[in-house]
Amino acid sequence: MKRIKIYYWLSTTFIFLFEAIMPLTATIFAPDQYNAGTKPLGYPDYFAISLIVCKIIGATALMIPRLNPKIKEWAYAGLAFNLFFAALSHIIVDGNIGYILMPIVVGIILAISYINNEKLKNYGKNEF
Repeated sequence: MKRIKIYYWLSTTFIFLFEAIMPLTATIFAPDQYNAGTKPLGYPDYFAISLIVCKIIGATALMIPRLNPKIKEWAYAGLAFNLFFAALSHIIVDGNIGYILMPIVVGIILAISYINNEKLKNYGKNEF
């Protein structure tokens, strides 16, 4: 149980830092760079802002321990869709392996967080 909690909190904290804190601080301290990831792909500027807001909300939802499980499911799904389509966009538009691998690696860490969250939710339910 302790190992599951450690894996969960390490992976979830990484997701929070990468998906919420990093875009927020970049927007605050380098406002000219808020669309650096979406502009080369041809997305409009308002799309970058909406992605930043949704990523902050989703990653924050994962960090709240006793949040409604349905809300956490939606947060995991939203972040997973974001990462999947980021990788897909880079495959189609620029083909840069570094830009393709980054969302895949973060997606794997998100999956580790999700799997351990499910283990924590179901801990003790299967005992007689």
